[in-house]
Amino acid sequence: MEKVVWKLKIVYAATKEQEKYINCLINYIYSNIFPHYFDDEKIMEFENLGVLSLHSEHISYNGTMKEAFQIISSLQSLIAIIEALEPNYIGEHHRKLFQRNIRLLGRYGISFPFLIDQFANGRKEVLSIYSQPANQWLI
Repeated sequence: MEKVVWKLKIVYAATKEQEKYINCLINYIYSNIFPHYFDDEKIMEFENLGVLSLHSEHISYNGTMKEAFQIISSLQSLIAIIEALEPNYIGEHHRKLFQRNIRLLGRYGISFPFLIDQFANGRKEVLSIYSQPANQWLI
């Protein structure tokens, strides 16, 4: 008679707030980061390609709390790195952190197919349908 050994692993599901925050960070990248570096046509192409999408068939994010924390911290790190870049200069430390966080997102099937060099110099004029409005008034 064989002895059956069961192993049970308890995981905690991500909270609704974490899921919502992940989507807020993704929206922030699309509305506050991308318009400074890409035109609307390119950003629309990123949407169609599923860049930063959580709804792709290749997503391996299972909705656990640990995964949500890793995704949140990776997105926050990418935002901080991009916003801290100085024009025409990218330090080696920033390059390594940038790549590390892209790999972490890739572990869950979340695509961020960019090089840090693409964020070295922003566009001068930022008029985009993706940008947040300056106010809520219609004239």
